[in-house]
Amino acid sequence: MRQTGRSHSLIAAVAALTLSLVGSGCAARADVAGPSSSATATPRDAAPGTSPQNASPATPPSPSPSRSYALSTAPATVPAVREFQAARGPGWKPTSGSRVVVPANSAALTDEGQLLARELKLGFAADGAAGPGDVLLSLDASGNGAPESYTLATHDGQVRITGPDEAGVFYGTRTLKQAVRTGGGTGEGTVHDAPDRPQRGLNLDIARKHFSAAWIEQRLREMADLKLNQLGLHFSDDQAFRIESDTHPEIVSAVHLTKAEVRRIVALASSLHIDLVPEIDSPGHLGAVLRAHPELQLRDVRGRAVKGAVDISNPAAAELMDELLREFVPLFPGGYWHLGADEYQALVVKDPQASFPQLASAARQRYGAQARVQDLATGWLNDRAAVVRPSGKQLGAWNDGFFSNGVARADQDLQVEYWTGKELGARQPVEYLREGRRLVNLNDEYLYYVLGEPNQFAYPTGRRIYEQWTPRVLRGSTAVPAQYADQILGARLAVWCDLSQAQTAEQVARGIRMPLAALAQKVWDPRPPALPWNDFATLATQVR
Repeated sequence: MRQTGRSHSLIAAVAALTLSLVGSGCAARADVAGPSSSATATPRDAAPGTSPQNASPATPPSPSPSRSYALSTAPATVPAVREFQAARGPGWKPTSGSRVVVPANSAALTDEGQLLARELKLGFAADGAAGPGDVLLSLDASGNGAPESYTLATHDGQVRITGPDEAGVFYGTRTLKQAVRTGGGTGEGTVHDAPDRPQRGLNLDIARKHFSAAWIEQRLREMADLKLNQLGLHFSDDQAFRIESDTHPEIVSAVHLTKAEVRRIVALASSLHIDLVPEIDSPGHLGAVLRAHPELQLRDVRGRAVKGAVDISNPAAAELMDELLREFVPLFPGGYWHLGADEYQALVVKDPQASFPQLASAARQRYGAQARVQDLATGWLNDRAAVVRPSGKQLGAWNDGFFSNGVARADQDLQVEYWTGKELGARQPVEYLREGRRLVNLNDEYLYYVLGEPNQFAYPTGRRIYEQWTPRVLRGSTAVPAQYADQILGARLAVWCDLSQAQTAEQVARGIRMPLAALAQKVWDPRPPALPWNDFATLATQVR
């Protein structure tokens, strides 16, 4: 084909451009190589023996662009963290060289650090400095911050968890553990977190159904990951007395926990920042004691025995109960004790004074002519409190053990464990609150897991707790006024084993998982949850 002058010019231009690109190929490759390439490297066409300094300078590489990070998101946990300050950065993920480090000034956190290291399969170092990839645990020496609060700060591949107390730092480790489960690590940024309520937990009836020490210990571990801090143990009832006794071995059931097992449970609970709340219920629910001591049985005016009730006008009944209290208080060194006081059958009849004249007589003798049987029951409660009080424990009793319009008044330091409004002469929760009393919420409409579902009870669902209940909903489904919110100390989910064979221990464990997770969310953060129930349920399963 015949070429015109215009064609020749185009070909020449293309050829020149091609030669230009070939000539600059080395510099182009140096740019691609990035920071590891040297701008003073010997050119490939330099004469042998020529030093870099003498060689013609190569074209300097363009600087590599800085890596760009998306804005981080809060760790996915149950309960959800209350505040997260997002940032851009690499975040943190565990690696083969990562360690949990506890500095010398925070040696009290050694147990928490070692536990986290085992759980995440990390190294552990005490009295050392944290490096890249490490998790540092430390106590805030300033003393600032609410009890059980913590800060979890992630920056440039390192995590720092600080708090004013050991419990707070421990909860920070629970957040990190869950973040690894749900996201492989935690994003750049800072978590500020603290519980809304100081008392959060599970109440367990081990009297009517035996639960092994190992089963209880597993519940403690699950509770700790949910940042729950109380396990109530109701270990005496009509059916059985479930802990070994040295002072009264005759009352102990054949299947029971030994004191050695209880000490092991207590030690594990303490390491997980969980208080045990023991309960020897009285003056009702004492059938196991009465089988060995029928002489203490309450009888009505016709001589009929009253189920589970001791005769509180008989000094021997008080003496036996006080011996048990003095024996068991040291076994549980935590900060709480539950005195029971519910469903004393002498007070559920229409006219207690006529039905139990011996109790009415004893009440008048102690409190005067206007006193009634309820005053004698109040005196019993206060007397048992006086036995335990020198231990320094916070004392509580069921709400139906507190009476109105009586001559005797329950001691003001007793916190009310509010469970029902169905009892005879029921009092609304706000009545206790107006008296200045502090309450713990065990609302039987939402928080009672009663085996076999007798007496119109239904197994609670996590969804109903999550979507409808708050700590201010103490009775039924109506919340008390917000002005009383600070007097409501928290809540516990309660397992009662009325029909003990209705479920196995493992069925109970499965049945309470979602209700307990929902409770944990609602006592940690007072705001409406951000996640819809189905998403929360999925997350709760993932972090378990």
